[in-house]
Order: sequence, then C-alpha cells, then structure tokens
Amino acid sequence: MIKLFSLKQQKKDGDQSARGGQQKKASAAQLRIQKDINELTLPKTCAVEFPDSDDLLNFKLIMSPDEGFYRDGRFVFNFRVGSNYPHEPPKVKCGTQVYHPNIDLDGNVCLNILREDWNPVLTINSVVYGLQFLFLEPNPEDPLNKEAADVLQSNRRQFEYNVKKAMRGGCVGETFFECCLK
Repeated sequence: MIKLFSLKQQKKDGDQSARGGQQKKASAAQLRIQKDINELTLPKTCAVEFPDSDDLLNFKLIMSPDEGFYRDGRFVFNFRVGSNYPHEPPKVKCGTQVYHPNIDLDGNVCLNILREDWNPVLTINSVVYGLQFLFLEPNPEDPLNKEAADVLQSNRRQFEYNVKKAMRGGCVGETFFECCLK
C-alpha cells in the first residue's frame, strides 16, 4: 500500500512534465516524509490512513494494542508534519480521549522524542514505536494526566479498572470517556 503512494507521485510527476515542464518542486519535508512512509514498517497492531492521498504531511495512525492495560482498544493519532521536518518533530495528537498518564484529556502526548529528544535522524517509524511503547508501559514519572499517573503509582489494580471503565465508555472521576473498544 505504501509503495502505491510513490507510484502515484511518479505518475503525477510524469504527467506534469509532459504538460510543458511546469512542475512544482517538492519541499524537503515532503521528500523526507515520502521516504519515511515508504520505509515504514508498522507493527500488526497499527495502520496508517491518509484522508487526502495527495497530502502526505497529514495522516492518521490507528493503534489497537493486543496486550497490556489498553488491549482491545482503538486509538487514533493525528500527525501533522510541518515544513521544518525533519529538523522539527511532527505534531502528534491523540484523537481518542483516553485515560492515560502520558496523554492529557485534550489529546496532547508526552513522548520525549516529540519534544526535547527529537533529532533529524529519527523517523515516523520511531514515533510509531514510541507511541506503541507508551501503551505497553505507561510512564507515571513524566505525566500529562497527573491523576492517572498517581493512581498507576499507588494502585495498579485501580488504574487497570479505570482504564477498562474508560475504554468501555464511562466516567472516571468527573470525566466521561466514549467507548474506544474495537
């Protein structure tokens, strides 16, 4: 499926060349994201969707963990790749409200490689595996959702109960979560 995009781009480039050579030059970010996508090796628990097949800079990652606290959930992450990529990390937001110590209720994600530890040699693949790891091993030491982190540290059984309740669609504390089971 990923190769389809590069074939489609080649055909599009060929069509533009045939029309008199008026070809829009791809930006460095576009070239790099195309390379990253072509080399993407997704785990079986993940899939990528491109709402606009002509726009590789905005896409969705669907993650469905098959183990851990979040097993059987379906979580959608929205990726926005800026014009300074790979010198700046992609913007990643969780579009699924989730009870997680490293994801706040607005969908902001606390992952070190999306902030201070980003460097241009990292790829979209690195981010996908980082997100997958957050779902397998939530990190209460660096929380965005302090309440979830406190519960994880003090009472793992209660944390697991809260996660399952939120994923089924229910209230945890004052917050209502929509069902996100696959």
